[in-house]
Amino acid sequence: MNWFLLAAIIYVCLVIFVCLRILYDINSTSKTFAYILVTIFFPGIGMLIYFAVGANYRKDKLYSKKIVRDNKLLAEVRNKIYHESEKTLDTGEREVRSHKKLARMLLNDDSPLTGNNEVKLLLNGENKFPEVLQALKNAQHHIHIQYYIFENDNIGNQIKDVLIERAAAGVKVRFIYDDFGSRSIRKTLAPELINSGIEAYPFYKILFIAFSNRTNYRNHRKIIVIDGCTGFVGGINVSDRYINGINNEQVYWRDTHVMINGPGVYYLQYLFICDWNFCSGKHLKLQDDFFCSTKSKKGNAIVQIAASGPDSDVPTIMFSLMEAIGMAQDEILITSPYFIPGESILDALNVAALSGVKVKLLVPDKSDSWMVNAAARSYYGEMLDTGVEIYLYKKGFVHAKTVVADGQLAIIGTANMDHRSFELNFEVNSMIYDSKIAQQLRDAFFNDIKDAVKINPNTWKKRTLFKQLPEKLCRLLSPLL
Repeated sequence: MNWFLLAAIIYVCLVIFVCLRILYDINSTSKTFAYILVTIFFPGIGMLIYFAVGANYRKDKLYSKKIVRDNKLLAEVRNKIYHESEKTLDTGEREVRSHKKLARMLLNDDSPLTGNNEVKLLLNGENKFPEVLQALKNAQHHIHIQYYIFENDNIGNQIKDVLIERAAAGVKVRFIYDDFGSRSIRKTLAPELINSGIEAYPFYKILFIAFSNRTNYRNHRKIIVIDGCTGFVGGINVSDRYINGINNEQVYWRDTHVMINGPGVYYLQYLFICDWNFCSGKHLKLQDDFFCSTKSKKGNAIVQIAASGPDSDVPTIMFSLMEAIGMAQDEILITSPYFIPGESILDALNVAALSGVKVKLLVPDKSDSWMVNAAARSYYGEMLDTGVEIYLYKKGFVHAKTVVADGQLAIIGTANMDHRSFELNFEVNSMIYDSKIAQQLRDAFFNDIKDAVKINPNTWKKRTLFKQLPEKLCRLLSPLL
């Protein structure tokens, strides 16, 4: 018997089986092509890559449980807020009327449109964390906190100490940390919180980090809800590296967060409770103290929350960004640390630019991943051809995920403009229909591009084919990044 021939036949059959599995398992054409390409041209390794990070064999079973729990909770929450949302949509300010289709789309996705909010823009960790610590110290009923990255460092321990102190004072503290992003606290800070009477759970626990495809479907959200009326959301994780000025050798970290006081916290609370029920295995019953009254007037801003993840029926965050871009009349300002937009967002940006909208994009000059950086650069040429202005941030690393549309709509959240944020991770963005906040974020954008270099389209076109080759190759793999 020719054992080599037998092994070759078995291998070919295995490759065919894996390729068929990919075809049936993945809906995205580009992602399907990328995984098949890796499987065929990188024997053995390609199949391991697919089953390690690409296969959905856990998704259907696991997230169907979460959907059931979400739907039960949704019925309770929706009855409380739908009437007020419709009223706000019909009688809202100019900023809402200008983006009514966007607001309606999110409302149809069960995200309430809430008025009477006070919103504060927080640029960088050095401005965020003092606000967070003070708000936590003022908590009276409950603290709900959820982070992708929470580290056992100086700021992490400052927050830990406040949580423990508040728990000792009778405040109910619930803590969710992503088991991959916050893996450094699994055996240190997390047990300390639990031993102090705080309920703490990992999101989607990983048993073997190095070999698990659970590195997909991560909870990338960064949410704090205090007493149902104060909330924080944005791009800043809990880590000393997000605070500038404490270490002169540290790379300057440019990021954006937002604090919301008022009914706009409603949906952040809902998302937290859904995630809590999923990862804790408990069913947290709604209480009146969990939600701020819709009649409570904290300020004048109108707020809506866009959220999506692997359990979503539609990619809500991607759709909301496409809608915001498509509705822009004069100007779109985008900041994204990881820009691998895919064809839908790319087409929306190019159409906007060709229609006369000023489209400006701020991205890092150098990403923390050379493959992501190369894949992102592969998109720049066609965008420059349609008139999009692209700026490379030089001062340090820009990690903010923001959009400003026509000086009226500000989007601040956790979602990057890439496949991972649109399809694989649990993400959340705040949509703030308020000219004051939009103008502040617009000012921040133009201040940031002072520390950036604008790409010259003519110079970009003249780059050598040799320099473009790795970018083209990485683009083929962009659905995997």
